[in-house]
Amino acid sequence: MSTGLATAPTRDEDRDLIDRVIGDQAGRPGALLGILERLQEQNRHKYLPMETLAYVAARTGVPQSQVYGVATFYALFNLDPQGTHTVAICRGTACHTRGSRALLERVKLQLGLQEVAEGADKLTLTTPDRRFTIRTVACFGQCALAPVVEVDHAIRGHVKEQALIREVEKLRKEAAR
Repeated sequence: MSTGLATAPTRDEDRDLIDRVIGDQAGRPGALLGILERLQEQNRHKYLPMETLAYVAARTGVPQSQVYGVATFYALFNLDPQGTHTVAICRGTACHTRGSRALLERVKLQLGLQEVAEGADKLTLTTPDRRFTIRTVACFGQCALAPVVEVDHAIRGHVKEQALIREVEKLRKEAAR
């Protein structure tokens, strides 16, 4: 049965990079997680193309379904191209009760993003120019700091709407240069 995954990345340099990363992680506990994390970091758009997942499966001997399952289970992995800057907003109970929905709506408005239904609280939107990706996460595990937002991989706690607007605007101005 076909999984819809291609058999190999299209460029030789992509295959070489994947082979090097697999070689570096070989034999380590949690090697698959490490491989996928490094490959995503190395990708210009910070995501894992389906061709990459298929090639990793072929080279490691891990079934494609398992590689895909890991890539879709962990929130840190992306299967679609991401923006240069990321804003992740926690939608867990503590953050929700302390205003994370308003933060999400305000950033979407600021960046001119329209919501695309993905599920109750799972959302990933990228601006057409790929400068920003806004996404929601179920929980950062930082409930005492609610509402929590991650901006370019830095966790921010007790986030106020105006502070988040200023931070995103600063990144917009930097990206425009």
